[in-house]
Amino acid sequence: MTAQNAPAVKFVPYASGLKSVTTITPAGDGSGRLYVTLQAGQVRVIDRGKLRPEPFLDVSRLTSAGGERGLLGLTFDPRYKQNRRLYIHYTDRSGDTVLARYLASADFSRADPASGRVLFTAKQPYANHNGGQIEFGPDGFLYLGLGDGGSGGDPQNNGQNLSSPLGKLLRFDVSGDRAKPAAGNPFVNRSGANPNIWAYGLRNPWRFSFDRTTGDLVIADVGQNTFEEVNRQPRASKGGENYGWRLREGRACYEPAQGCPSQGLTGPVLTYGRSEGQSVTGGYVYRGNAIPALKGRYVFGDFGSGNVWAARMTGGTWSKALLGTVKGPSAFGQDEAGELYVAEYFTGRILKLGR
Repeated sequence: MTAQNAPAVKFVPYASGLKSVTTITPAGDGSGRLYVTLQAGQVRVIDRGKLRPEPFLDVSRLTSAGGERGLLGLTFDPRYKQNRRLYIHYTDRSGDTVLARYLASADFSRADPASGRVLFTAKQPYANHNGGQIEFGPDGFLYLGLGDGGSGGDPQNNGQNLSSPLGKLLRFDVSGDRAKPAAGNPFVNRSGANPNIWAYGLRNPWRFSFDRTTGDLVIADVGQNTFEEVNRQPRASKGGENYGWRLREGRACYEPAQGCPSQGLTGPVLTYGRSEGQSVTGGYVYRGNAIPALKGRYVFGDFGSGNVWAARMTGGTWSKALLGTVKGPSAFGQDEAGELYVAEYFTGRILKLGR
């Protein structure tokens, strides 16, 4: 795929006044509403293009926001209409990771702040690389992406350490009143390994998503000095993939700088260098109807350069085409119909992709 055959796409203003957006997601309840997390700790509702004045949930007193900390993720239970459950991921006042569950009110107009239940925590040694995304997979389990703990170069080698939850994609069963390792997790019976791990070798998987048609998982992993990368896990995977960090950055050796192993590692499907950006923001495989030429292509961006691309596999290799640029794409989202949105971190706007 080349720039010459990139689909014609417009970025249409959809909502504004939203400071430092970290998530855009529907509830999957047929309401058509979009729910947006703000880094400082609020969940806001966009109802038919109109921003509701009151927060749906406010946990600002629980989180230390700023830099790469704050309210980082939100998702709704697949049975939200029946059980009213929603889940958030934030960094607490000590800077540590918290996965918590809340309940919506009976009329679904807000989340009950008193209903919060902490399901999982992880100590964070540094202030950066907290990951962010939480999402239910097609298997009904809750996935959480965590970075390697921060600093630079993964000094604690968390990405390759199976005893640590950091630098991992975790998978939980949250059907009960606590989070427990999901059935089939690959390391649940390995001595010394964290039983919640689904995949490892990640540096900072800020955003990942599931293709709503195929069920494939696409993980965008923020790079260190040279390369950004996108990884793909097929729906049929049994988990346990090692995506290589800190042995590799993209397809290149990182630690050691030469002669790093390749056996047992799952390489990225797509990488790009510093001439195109410096912090990948993962998006979604487009499955909407408004832009037929975009269907089946993975839409993602770069926070540093503002570039937004569409990628697909052609002849056995992945390539990308530039769709346009926006100001600090911090999060992508899709509505219940599969149409795509992107948040401009620096302007407070939500843009909808259209023709």
